[in-house]
Amino acid sequence: MKKNITINLCGRLFQIDEDAYEMLQKYIESLRQSFGKQEGGDEIVADIEARIAELFDELHQQGTEAITIEHVKDIISRIGKPEQLAGDDEQQENGTRSKWEQSARSAGEKIYDNVRSRTAGKKLYRNPKDKMLAGVLSGLAAYTDTDPVIWRLVTVLFTLCYGAGLILYIILAIVLPEASTPDQLLQMEGKEVTPQNLADVVVDKEQQPVQQHNLLRNLLSIVLKIAFGFFVFIAIMVCLLFSIMFFVALIATVCAIVLPAQSNIPFSLGAMGLAGVWAENPTMLCIFVAALFLILLIPIYAIIHMMLTLAKKTQPMSTVQRIVWIILWVIAVCTAVPLGFTISDYHQQFMEKRFKAERTNVYQGIEMDIADSDFLRQGGWNLLKAENCAHYTSSGEYYNGNTNVGYLDAWSDDCQEVYQAERKEAIEPGIYRLDCIARTEGPGAYIYAMGDSKLLKQIPVYGNIGGELWQMIQQQKANNQQTTADSLSGNRPAHFHMKIMGLEINIDEEGLDLNDTNRSAVEQGLGWSVVSIDNIVATGDSIAYGVSTDKAFTNQPCRTRWFSVTDFKLTRTGDLPKSAKPVKSATR
Repeated sequence: MKKNITINLCGRLFQIDEDAYEMLQKYIESLRQSFGKQEGGDEIVADIEARIAELFDELHQQGTEAITIEHVKDIISRIGKPEQLAGDDEQQENGTRSKWEQSARSAGEKIYDNVRSRTAGKKLYRNPKDKMLAGVLSGLAAYTDTDPVIWRLVTVLFTLCYGAGLILYIILAIVLPEASTPDQLLQMEGKEVTPQNLADVVVDKEQQPVQQHNLLRNLLSIVLKIAFGFFVFIAIMVCLLFSIMFFVALIATVCAIVLPAQSNIPFSLGAMGLAGVWAENPTMLCIFVAALFLILLIPIYAIIHMMLTLAKKTQPMSTVQRIVWIILWVIAVCTAVPLGFTISDYHQQFMEKRFKAERTNVYQGIEMDIADSDFLRQGGWNLLKAENCAHYTSSGEYYNGNTNVGYLDAWSDDCQEVYQAERKEAIEPGIYRLDCIARTEGPGAYIYAMGDSKLLKQIPVYGNIGGELWQMIQQQKANNQQTTADSLSGNRPAHFHMKIMGLEINIDEEGLDLNDTNRSAVEQGLGWSVVSIDNIVATGDSIAYGVSTDKAFTNQPCRTRWFSVTDFKLTRTGDLPKSAKPVKSATR
């Protein structure tokens, strides 16, 4: 049933339906836009309105009670469109516009008017009277007043493009309601819902012959039913998945509200790593939870409503309802996604802090990894200086290939580490030699020993490849004919032993078989060298030794990004001269 409107045109009252009124209003507005800038343009528009009123009067005298859209179309065709009335004068006034722009605008207006005239007063339904499968294409044809064959050919062409036509058809078959009642059939065809038209629809429906389905139609119907069933199955699975996610989110939300924030009970804010977010920005967390609930609930509601509609238990959602739910869902997604990334950053920072707290310890007033503190404590090392160091010990590139062996190690990308580790060893007075194995990326790292005086030895710079230890091993292998023969034949020894400057170098089969990532000194050296300090005179009962990059101690600037030191060994090499008198402790 269409709504009639009473309008006042040139002092006369007319009854006109809403579609006809909308078209008439647009026509008069276009006249005002065309003639408004011309001299005397208002008078031209007033004359045209008066002419329209006269034609409406003629229709009223002929017995027409309400003006319809067909009447308005006829009057517009008789009077002419604005561009026809404007003539050459309008083209001159709009000389800045090209002919192409005017023709494109004219063509667009014609297309719009054509589409508007075809669809005015109609609603889009699936057509049950002329359907091959679900009546989607015949419904589109009825809505646009075109031939269904055109739509069917277009659908076949789109189906050849990766099945897009079939997917669109299935979606429209699910979304569009079927015109099952007489008033819906009239709305589909754009006819007025009157008692006479309703009676005609009922009679036509009773007299409509039963459609004969051929083999092709039956096959297409079976394919559509299979595709539709698959779509329904996927929708049910999505609904179940979203329902489970919703209940999990609901339980987590309730627990987060009830349980203490700093608790480690499951689903508490502390256990989920969201205590920091709640403390710093609770509003953001609340908005995220609300958006998450909308993201989950809207698809659940839509799928359940669709199932009830297919089962004829409820009416389909109107177009406005669908648009509102879609807009709400999109807003919820656009809200939850950026907030989710922000909350994820909060969570990651929280987990890193907790992991660091679990993995760190304080050793001699310095916070460090537990592995570092254990190594230093068990080795009896004192950290005299530890500034700008990424770590204090390391593992993974021990010279014999054993990745589990730790060693003193410091690293700073800008060569700003100030590191000095030292330990004391009780001794008998005498002359000693200190041996160790070390490597460094650049100059400035020193091995030192403190007996009666301070002795320093710079670590040779080889970086991460080669080194003096590797050179010594190669020379030792060359001197050993059996080892050389084994190496040439590809048979590596199960155990390699050598003694260099008081150090026992043992490289076992595990070290020899490592890959390029954890290669041993035998293969590429890893930069390790033997560093020795001789003639350490100690008249006291201890010697202090270690490694340092502190310029105040070494008198040399640190220009290395990293160094590694391991396997310190103190060896007595001689007695003190008779003139030297032992003291109780070494001076510094």
